[in-house]
Amino acid sequence: MKSMSLSGRMIVASLALAVIVAGVFVVMIRAVAAVDEARTREAHSKDVTAATVGVEKLVGDLETGLRGLVLSGNERFLQPGERARKQLPGRLDELERLVSDDPSQRVRAQNLRSEVNAYINDYWKRLVQIARGDHPEAAGTPVALNEGKGRTDMIRGDFAQLLRAEDARAAASAESANTRSDRAVVLGIMGLIGCALLIILFGLYLARSTAEPVRAVATAASRVAAGDLSARLPEHGPGEVGELTVAFNRMAAELERNQLELEAQNEQLRDSERRKSELVRIVSHELRTPLASILGFTSLLLNREIPAGERRRYLEIIEVEGRRLSSLLSDFLDAERLEDGHLPLSRELIDMGRIVSDQARLFEGQSEDHRLDVKVDRMPLPVNGDPDRLAQVVGNLLSNAIKYSPEGGAIQVVAEQENGYVKVSVRDEGVGIAANLHDRVFAKFFRGDASESGIPGTGLGLTIARSVVEAHGGRMSFESDKGEGSVFWLELPVATS
Repeated sequence: MKSMSLSGRMIVASLALAVIVAGVFVVMIRAVAAVDEARTREAHSKDVTAATVGVEKLVGDLETGLRGLVLSGNERFLQPGERARKQLPGRLDELERLVSDDPSQRVRAQNLRSEVNAYINDYWKRLVQIARGDHPEAAGTPVALNEGKGRTDMIRGDFAQLLRAEDARAAASAESANTRSDRAVVLGIMGLIGCALLIILFGLYLARSTAEPVRAVATAASRVAAGDLSARLPEHGPGEVGELTVAFNRMAAELERNQLELEAQNEQLRDSERRKSELVRIVSHELRTPLASILGFTSLLLNREIPAGERRRYLEIIEVEGRRLSSLLSDFLDAERLEDGHLPLSRELIDMGRIVSDQARLFEGQSEDHRLDVKVDRMPLPVNGDPDRLAQVVGNLLSNAIKYSPEGGAIQVVAEQENGYVKVSVRDEGVGIAANLHDRVFAKFFRGDASESGIPGTGLGLTIARSVVEAHGGRMSFESDKGEGSVFWLELPVATS
């Protein structure tokens, strides 16, 4: 699972810190809101109390004006009560509006309105009529006055109940606000402590997960700078730190690989120098013999009178050695073309069986100690390729089979078609190839034990032969054991048209 990046972890920690701080602020804001709500509730309760007291005063004015009229008979004393009666509906409406948010208080206000209206309509107005009538003394009887007192006492009790309920409501709101405020303070302190702890823990985390790996990278970099390219780091750590260790290990591995490649290239250069020295030795050795023969017999022909038959034999030797020189030069030229990747090939439909048969006829008379057994499976064996180059390949295999069978013996040549390929194999009974030399047989200038055995050659023939076969889309290989001969074979795709 991929580790979260360091920046991602910092963002997460910052978000956590922000959430805690935001939570603290939310709690504090809610506490402030609760306090404001309590203050608003208190102010509202004061308004309700003031409205209630105002209504209660108007009811008192009703009672006082009625008593003044009944006791004195003077209409002047009734005026405050009349004003109160006119103002009461509006004041009661205001009181009901103020307590409309509390269902129980709203019911109390409605009951109070009903009792005040009943007092005015059923008692106050009737007693005023009696006091203004023919028998005003009837309005002042104890029965009438006691009924009015009973009604007003009941109304005052409703006022007191409404005020007590409003005071209790305001007190409960204030207590709730105080509780929430205290809780907010506690949570705020805890939140601030949590923020401080989170900051400290994140700082310790950064020190452990970032500073220590960075120091380890610096130490490893010093080792690399000192030449120790095997230095590696544990590939762990948050995000970018882990990527840094991975990148460092990749860099160290690349440097180590480059160093190994340089060492390998140096070894290749040394090997190339050895091969150049071997090439000079081979060239000087291989060219010296035919050149010496050509120059020697040419000098004889120029400086002496040679019989015609002997002269012809000398000229044949000169021709053979000249062809040998030409073949050597062709091999060197082909090797150079292989180095540049420009070995020229023509393409035409050819019969591989005919090429094998023709090459076998050319080589069968070269040695009296060797017998060539040629078997061509069927005619034709069609392939698309360069006839000269493929003849060169077959000729190289036949030449090697003869050279590396110094004691003579049978050489079996088989050309056949199988599984969509034309296969040509050349088997000899010669010296064979040791197993530890198999992987170098097709290398340039490699001749194994041939030099010590006095077998001539440049070590280029098989290299060129396999390159030609592979350029035709085929493959070439061999089987051999030391002292038991060898079989070299090649496969080429059968031509479809």
